[in-house]
Amino acid sequence: MFRLGGAALLAAGLGAGAVLAQDATTYPFDGSFDDATFAVENAIVGKGLVIDYVSHTGEMLNRTGADVGSDVRIFDAADVFLFCSAQLSRKVMEADPMNIAHCPYGIFVTDRDGAVAIGYRHLPEGVMQEVQALLDGIAREAAGL
Repeated sequence: MFRLGGAALLAAGLGAGAVLAQDATTYPFDGSFDDATFAVENAIVGKGLVIDYVSHTGEMLNRTGADVGSDVRIFDAADVFLFCSAQLSRKVMEADPMNIAHCPYGIFVTDRDGAVAIGYRHLPEGVMQEVQALLDGIAREAAGL
């Protein structure tokens, strides 16, 4: 995890447009939510990977808000694309079988008041940084960076 000071330094190193949360990196997307999800799908498939599942998290949150006593609209839309890389997953799990906890890998797309972003959560130091580099490459490609 990054502390605030480290996050600011890392953001400077990532270049313009990257935003770091405590445990995620996001890149702004100049376009619609639908265009961003299309770009993410293409970037994942373009790496020869198969999308296992798309979680429509924004729809679920919007649909269930009243059921849990909330009227807060968190996202206008939010999807999480889940996928794996057989080669990379084998490598990281041969290094430490408990890296299964990070599989499948995810790239998310959010829309909050027209601000569309593409991102991923941070992974632990060590061999999982290879997976994080893959996620960053996919997110950057989809964001047009």
